[in-house]
Amino acid sequence: MTNQALLAIGIFLVAYAFIVTEKIHRTIIAMAGGIAMVLLGILNQETALHHIDFNTLGLLTGMMIIVAITAETGLFRYLAIWAAKKVKGDPLKLLLVLGLITAVASAFLDNVTTVLLIVPVTFSITRQLKVNPMPYLITQIIASNIGGTATLIGDPPNIMLGSAVKELTFSAFIVNLAPISFVILIVNLAILALLYRKSLKTTEELKAGIMNLDEKAEITDTVLLKKSLFALGATILGFFLHQFIHVENATIALAGAFLLLLLTGEHYLEDSMKKVEWLTIFFFIGLFVLVGGLMETGVISLLAEKSMDVTGGDVTATALLILWVSAIASAFIDNIPFVATMIPMIKDMGSMGITNLEPLWWSLALGACLGGNGTLIGASANVIVAGMAAKEKHPISFMKFLVIAFPLMLLSIAICTVYVYVRYLL
Repeated sequence: MTNQALLAIGIFLVAYAFIVTEKIHRTIIAMAGGIAMVLLGILNQETALHHIDFNTLGLLTGMMIIVAITAETGLFRYLAIWAAKKVKGDPLKLLLVLGLITAVASAFLDNVTTVLLIVPVTFSITRQLKVNPMPYLITQIIASNIGGTATLIGDPPNIMLGSAVKELTFSAFIVNLAPISFVILIVNLAILALLYRKSLKTTEELKAGIMNLDEKAEITDTVLLKKSLFALGATILGFFLHQFIHVENATIALAGAFLLLLLTGEHYLEDSMKKVEWLTIFFFIGLFVLVGGLMETGVISLLAEKSMDVTGGDVTATALLILWVSAIASAFIDNIPFVATMIPMIKDMGSMGITNLEPLWWSLALGACLGGNGTLIGASANVIVAGMAAKEKHPISFMKFLVIAFPLMLLSIAICTVYVYVRYLL
């Protein structure tokens, strides 16, 4: 191994350690690590830019703009109150229906945005019913990560995979991951309902109070809602047609975003740009350069070679190893840098003799996305909900979440093991 390779490993590990400990913001660390790769001559600037995946960045930015404008309409508040009235204020049924709404929304929006919109309404409804919001919050965290697994745009790891591997289209994600995600969601919701059924009780008077709420009053701008749904629908249709029209997903997302801005006018331009998560965008930029340093120095190829030695190049053993390692790792560390490292490694495995990489890609997607449910720090949505809960004086402790969520995560991965084996490996 060359000195450059050792230096690249050192920079990557130091950056990773800081990202995991969260002592300094992960965006600063990722960018500092990427810049260090260039300053120390591991990559030149041109090569570093070549490793930045602008398809991922464009897709994220486009969807963030669409979601930022759609959020202004009050759609989520409408859905939550509508759902509460549909179940006649029954706390247990409400747990299930809010979990379902969170999962479906997370499949088409990003998880963080979904929980930011749904959790405040959850607090409002649980206050009126005088029930503990904790079961609802834990259910929504778990549902958001499961829902995000189902589509290409649901979770950043999937966005990265779809951008890196041309065969993994929007339709391919729906066909391969949506059915198993739905099964896992139903299993998780059933277990959570069983766990919390005795604690979720309220009075008939409080239920009647929920029935008096007017969900239609939550829609603040009907014209904006129609424009937002049109742009979102056109964008998702574009994703489905991606392989036929030969236009990249980033172009489709940005086209949808600027179509919506064209329809809504300049009034929303500045505000929606402010709501783009630029910290996340720059985190990705730094991360792509960090991983690029490992690729250019041959470290990723070496890791792939060693992994092949462990599994003997057997596709079944490799796929199941990736599934379980991804899940356990993603429960404790950020799944984005993990997936960024795994993508080139799996590509190298393809050049070393594994001809069918499809089971490996789907194993990585399932493990990385569902593994986020294992702990309170496993995914960004988990951390966001914990922060919102603490502000409302309902803190979620790390251990309390772990005791419920980690066994559910292991059960989910066990179901995925059977699914991957039966569908791709038999």
